[in-house]
Amino acid sequence: MAEQAYWYVVHTYSGYENKVATDLMTMVENRRIQDLICDVKVPTETVMEDQFDKTGNKIGEKEVQRKIYPGYVFVKMVMNDNTWYIVRNTRGCTGFVGPASKPEPLSEEEVAKLGVDNGVAAPEVDYAVGDNVEITSSTMEGSIGTVEEINLDERKVRIKINMFGREIPAELGLHEVKLL
Repeated sequence: MAEQAYWYVVHTYSGYENKVATDLMTMVENRRIQDLICDVKVPTETVMEDQFDKTGNKIGEKEVQRKIYPGYVFVKMVMNDNTWYIVRNTRGCTGFVGPASKPEPLSEEEVAKLGVDNGVAAPEVDYAVGDNVEITSSTMEGSIGTVEEINLDERKVRIKINMFGREIPAELGLHEVKLL
């Protein structure tokens, strides 16, 4: 019977997360140990980043992928001396996260909270239904509205904006509004 694979956190040099993940998966394929090292993830999130021209004027926004946990790679593996050695000696890897560098697997709750299994962490918002928020991007930038619904799965928020004496509904990304 095969042993259970668990998620472990590996510390890397800053900026080497994708390289470590790629090198590790290449090593796994070459050694044919997919049953021991099952998955490697670098969780990212999509964010809007302001773009500026050479004079410093804002010219727009661009959607970019940002690492949620810079300096860390998540590895789902069966821990033994061989797999520990392979991961630990991957170029750019500085070691496992755990007490005294002893690898400590993530609990089911930690895996769910960190969003490791699906590669995307559950977004955190500092506002709730009923709160007044300000729109920070789009054509309605600067408008103030009331939160009606928050959909964390789709990363959307629905708000009502009082404009021209009427309430107008708007659906925006979670990152497009901020708490007043």
